[in-house]
Amino acid sequence: MQRITITLEDEFLDEIDRVAEQRGYTSRSEAIRDLVRAGLLSEEPVAGDTPCVAALTYVYDHETRELARRLTDEQHEHHDLTVATMHVHLDHHQCLEVSVLKGRRDEVAALANRITSQRGVTFGRLHTISASDDAV
Repeated sequence: MQRITITLEDEFLDEIDRVAEQRGYTSRSEAIRDLVRAGLLSEEPVAGDTPCVAALTYVYDHETRELARRLTDEQHEHHDLTVATMHVHLDHHQCLEVSVLKGRRDEVAALANRITSQRGVTFGRLHTISASDDAV
């Protein structure tokens, strides 16, 4: 087993502590290991050229330097995958976006990863549904 160091926002760590206490973990490490394991297990294998439709939801801090522009640029660069995007202002800093995507599963997943891995994106999840070739 290896020891690593990560940096988390106070609110995020508070939520991890709440979950750890609620589930009866004896340490943060045990709780974080299980949360990471659950996240890894929920990753759906990408099946190459399988057609899909998808909903990508993500929350981001719109005050993060150049983030809104980078997110928009990603969608423009992949206009063939992006069907529509809804933007919601959650508060003075946080925005929620829901993007409807369609195309090859590997291309959709790659776009979702490029968006959700941006600095300032605090949450991201891709939900894919297999589709017929005609739908895509």
